[in-house]
Amino acid sequence: MDGRSEFLCGVVEGFYGRPWSMEQRKVLFQWMQRWELNTYLYGPKDDLKHRLLWREVYSPEEEGQLRTLIVESEKRGLRFVYSLSPGQDIVFSSACDLSLLKRKLRQVSKLGCQAFAILFDDIDHSLCQADSQAFSSFAHAQVSVANEIYRFLGEPPVFLFCPTEYCGSLCSPSVSKSPYLMTVGEDLLPNISIIWTGSKVISRELSVEGLSEVQSVLQRPPLVWDNLHANDYDSRRLFLGPFKGRYPQLATQLRGLLLNPNCEFEANYIPLHTLGTWYRTGREEKKGKKRDEEHQYCPEMALSTALHDWMEELSQPLQPGCVCVCVCVGGTQKISTQLDLNYGEEREKKLHNNQFQQGPGQPRSPGGVLCVGKAPLSESQIRLLVGLHYLPHEHGPSAQRLLQDLTWLKEHCHLVSANDKKGPPQKVCVSAEEWRGRAAGFLGVCEEIAALHSSVVSGVSKAVLYDLYPYVWDLRNTALVAKAFICWLGCGTTTGAELLGVESEPWVFKGGVSGELQMLLPIGSNSELFSHPPPLFPTSRLYNIRPYHNKDKAELYCMVRQLQQGAQGSPNSSPAHPDLIGDRCLGPCLALCPEYSMVLEDELGVCGCVLGVVDVRSFAKRCQTCWMPAMRDKYPPRTGHANSQEVLQQMEEDQGEYPDSLLYHFPSQLRLDALPDLVDISVTRCLLTALLTALKANGSHGVFCEMQPTDRMRLDFLTKLGFLEIIRGEARHREGVVLGRLL
Repeated sequence: MDGRSEFLCGVVEGFYGRPWSMEQRKVLFQWMQRWELNTYLYGPKDDLKHRLLWREVYSPEEEGQLRTLIVESEKRGLRFVYSLSPGQDIVFSSACDLSLLKRKLRQVSKLGCQAFAILFDDIDHSLCQADSQAFSSFAHAQVSVANEIYRFLGEPPVFLFCPTEYCGSLCSPSVSKSPYLMTVGEDLLPNISIIWTGSKVISRELSVEGLSEVQSVLQRPPLVWDNLHANDYDSRRLFLGPFKGRYPQLATQLRGLLLNPNCEFEANYIPLHTLGTWYRTGREEKKGKKRDEEHQYCPEMALSTALHDWMEELSQPLQPGCVCVCVCVGGTQKISTQLDLNYGEEREKKLHNNQFQQGPGQPRSPGGVLCVGKAPLSESQIRLLVGLHYLPHEHGPSAQRLLQDLTWLKEHCHLVSANDKKGPPQKVCVSAEEWRGRAAGFLGVCEEIAALHSSVVSGVSKAVLYDLYPYVWDLRNTALVAKAFICWLGCGTTTGAELLGVESEPWVFKGGVSGELQMLLPIGSNSELFSHPPPLFPTSRLYNIRPYHNKDKAELYCMVRQLQQGAQGSPNSSPAHPDLIGDRCLGPCLALCPEYSMVLEDELGVCGCVLGVVDVRSFAKRCQTCWMPAMRDKYPPRTGHANSQEVLQQMEEDQGEYPDSLLYHFPSQLRLDALPDLVDISVTRCLLTALLTALKANGSHGVFCEMQPTDRMRLDFLTKLGFLEIIRGEARHREGVVLGRLL
């Protein structure tokens, strides 16, 4: 391969984070050969001997791995470029450091590598005292070392240099007037190619004008290190969209283009597939072929082709084994204490007959773990997945619709609000029917996201699942909260006090679509409610969070009764009246403020609830005047049931007053209950967040929760969500603990 004249197009493994494995790189080389890419640059920032420990030579085992990569790349017709990043601590004037640098590159050269890069990106501009005396500027020091290394290696046909000012936004004072770039352009040997990322570190577009300007300063065509799909700067973003914003005609202005893609290897199928299409289109145009518009590079058409091929890739049979999803196991990740065995058996029976499951013929592993068979993702699901994780400066159609609808539904929620105080309508442009129709569309997309999450867990290989799951899971959770919020708005209980959420310019906050959905919610600025690591054991079970309905009462009463009996260690005991425990624990909220009650359900039915009180003072008065008289009538003393009278006395005690110092800062209260068979505890967090969103929307600025100090799981759970211990020993129940958090 004639490296001096060939356009270099391919992949740079140059991100911050865990490097790809050897097997992943071999798959990468297969992809690159298939799509006619030609160059791979090895430079993972977290490979210690690439950057931090650059002076150390590779061990025999590491040498063997590197040699295997070089040989494998040559088999696939690829150029392997080895890069080194010594800039963090090199002493440019030190003969010792220069000798160590040569020793390291000589070692790699003996392994068969014939192309190299020396990188001085993301480092401090300052020189140490010794270097300041030896060199007139930072640029002169770098150029001196790069030139000497280039000559030492025998002036290889491909030798790349990454400057510290590697994009327009880092140049001082500008690209054309940067003394640093001028020195690099003038003094760096002419056959050394210079790396450039564009106008920004992550450039939305590459323009002919911008590249011409930098080419003039560098006195050679730059090689673009393209960060379009890089996601190492945001742990909640993934980019599955097509290669875009770079016209194939730009190749005449460039030495080459290397894409620095997602850290997650399996997420890069579409980015690299479409990069190959872009490269082949430009190459054919350069040869004078396919000049008509029909055969020009079109990102949308390239995406469609890549989607089709990726579907075939994903639909390949899974390796022997299956994705295990825990469904009815009392695992360690639970909120309540023990689940009554009878109630667990009821949910187990429902599981076998449920329409979401594949029936009794499914294999079941020991310990109550259901092995879900493979159901490949549909084309619409893959398009949804890509649209929700598109590009850093652009969302796909599904994501755009999701954000636009949520914004519109918030702005027009007064149309369905029973508390609307806007006065007589002047000229109504939209109607309540339109609001509900648009809300139905929004809820439908949220349900599609939940189904996508389930399909990713049960329908892709372990490698794809490992790379994609954290992002799909994160978006599923945020969509659960947003869906519950819109359902709650549709009930007409909002006062509109805090509906606008946090005002932000597009793209300025982290999290991608999930982050933008979050910031549109009234509680969105509380990141600790949304940012958590995914569970160790992914589950494909479908969950839903919605406002409470009257028909839920019996199931909620049954759930809390079983939880209470399990906590007391007497699952076979029963109260004098089946409603007794439910009336005490849930009854007042469900009767007096059902608008702040949320239900968590899965395919088997209700599996959790959270109840809220927006104003504890007024609620306590209503309990005394309305609820307690009803309970005295329901459980009269003449029944003779001591248990009933004991619980009734406890209800009376429950109505005790909280101190004003607590209610001043935390005027609202909540109660959370969930079954212990929730493998993914994040849905309980979503349930709680949905209630906090409703409380915040109606003007609450703080909420508290009372519990027993022995309930360590619940205490730990709430603490991780920003709740702090407020009162101990002074709560209504002498042994109780009160945790609160501001909203």
